Amino acid sequence: MAKANVYDITGVQTGDIQLSDAVFGIEPNEAAVHAVVKNHLANCRQGTQSALTRAEVSGGGKKPWRQKGTGRARQGSTRSPQWTHGGVVFAPKPRSYSYTLNKKLKRLALKSVLSDKAAKNAVYVVDGLDLDEVKTKKMVQLLTAIDAGKSVVVTDGVKQNVVLSARNIPGVVTTPATILSVYDIVNAKSLVVDKAALATIEEVFQ
Repeated sequence: MAKANVYDITGVQTGDIQLSDAVFGIEPNEAAVHAVVKNHLANCRQGTQSALTRAEVSGGGKKPWRQKGTGRARQGSTRSPQWTHGGVVFAPKPRSYSYTLNKKLKRLALKSVLSDKAAKNAVYVVDGLDLDEVKTKKMVQLLTAIDAGKSVVVTDGVKQNVVLSARNIPGVVTTPATILSVYDIVNAKSLVVDKAALATIEEVFQ
């Protein structure tokens, strides 16, 4: 069974905690993680690219020269793709790149990345992860003390002071326990979890 060190809000280790094998102890499925990360990036695409086809470029209504007798190749329009200022053959148009994946696959991917972090001893549990004021310095001190580095900070619900204190720290992302992102976890070095949020994760995603 995987374990994680437990720290207080100042970064002092106070003990350790057992992690659920159902969430933090499975064999990571790389194919599932790849599929979910690819889906996340596709859903982030704006899809606003656009270019003009030959039908949409202004001009080109008149045949440049007669069909036969000039010795040159036959041409029907100066807006054909081979001409300068002509249209684009397969012009990109605004579209949505988003698509959906089934819930079982997404849950498997999430368990895989959580298990991978646990196997690398990159899960840090903080007992009482909350701040009584917005203070970036306190968050930096905590993350430095536990050597979290580029991390995902997971809170039990929305902790506004934690979110505001961490948002200016490069590489640090905050999220409630119920909406964990596979992409964010893959992109981070470690997972900093509130002790109450850990219980929520193990209850919701097992």
